[in-house]
Amino acid sequence: MIVVSKRIPVPPEKVFAVLADGWTYAGWVVGAAHIRQVDGHWPQVGSRIHHSVGPWPVSVQDVSCVLAVEENELLELEARMWPMGAAKITLTLTPDTEGGTEVQMAEKLVRGPLSVFPEPVQAGLLAPRNTESLNRLADIATNR
Repeated sequence: MIVVSKRIPVPPEKVFAVLADGWTYAGWVVGAAHIRQVDGHWPQVGSRIHHSVGPWPVSVQDVSCVLAVEENELLELEARMWPMGAAKITLTLTPDTEGGTEVQMAEKLVRGPLSVFPEPVQAGLLAPRNTESLNRLADIATNR
């Protein structure tokens, strides 16, 4: 599993509020180009974000589904981008002593052709992308 983290200078409730708003995902998830629909019960287990990934006109339409959620603490997703694959992504929010939040993002490619890459190759692809995603998440959570 590839893990990156970032301290965001707002409490977990503010960070989770961004995660709980499925319409923001194209604003902070690197590669997400367009959110087409968000299930009304997002982010409850089983709910989905219907997204497009990649540049238009060759973008791929698929979904991300909530596998587990603990409000203000954890969101676990299966992000699909078929036919290339699917990933399990876990976002963990931990309050710090200064009123901020340590956000950890762990991702593993679990299905499809991309999942056969060895972990060092996955890390080379995912770690920079996920670091930038957390930077964008921080900007939204801090300035919202």
